[in-house]
Amino acid sequence: MTWVRRGLRVAIWLLVVIGIGFGLYAMLRNRPQDLPWTKLDLGEPVGVFTGRKLVGLHDNFAACRVLLRQAGVRYTMLPPVKRGETCGYADSVRFERGGSQAIDYDPRSVGVSCPVAAGLAMWEWNVLQPAAAKHFGARVQTIEHYGSYSCRRIYGRSAGDWSEHASANALDVAAFRLSDGTRISVLKDWNGGGEKAAFLHEVRTGGCKLFATVLSPDYNAAHRDHLHLDQASRGEMGWRACR
Repeated sequence: MTWVRRGLRVAIWLLVVIGIGFGLYAMLRNRPQDLPWTKLDLGEPVGVFTGRKLVGLHDNFAACRVLLRQAGVRYTMLPPVKRGETCGYADSVRFERGGSQAIDYDPRSVGVSCPVAAGLAMWEWNVLQPAAAKHFGARVQTIEHYGSYSCRRIYGRSAGDWSEHASANALDVAAFRLSDGTRISVLKDWNGGGEKAAFLHEVRTGGCKLFATVLSPDYNAAHRDHLHLDQASRGEMGWRACR
């Protein structure tokens, strides 16, 4: 079994070298968010391991709430919901006006799991607003959506895996309204070319750094009219699905 021991030694050395490489990269660029062992800070730019750290918030609701408060996000905790053995949530929040979030969610009654809320906040600051300024010289004011919590299986089937929506761990985004009155629709503008299509593709790709699963019209016909964003507590699509 000498070859097995040699293989293990090589693998260990590779991991050490990779870890040192990440450390040097982060220190040289003064980017602690690029290291896997540093604490998550929602106010920092997106790092290499930010997405994994956001998903890890499923294990600590209290820490997730603290991160939202530290970033200036105002929210209301929602009462727990329980429906059978598969549906419900105990860690959902709703954004409130007056905090660092500038976007209004229409309808505002949407409640999402805390890790999704943290991802949405960072998505706004690091992806949505820069993309809107770049393509339109405006700001995103409203996100239109199809909701979050829905006690159902994937695609509403009668059998199979349960959707992330069954635990309010996903949001389906349908359109964006900008400060200059422009409306950008996933259904109408994804394949339309021009600035609207470029904006939509850019915010989809940017979301892939912050959410475990991002599905768009490029994935299948079921997503022709929305972007599905989730944090994969159920492993619905596996890690880092970006389509």
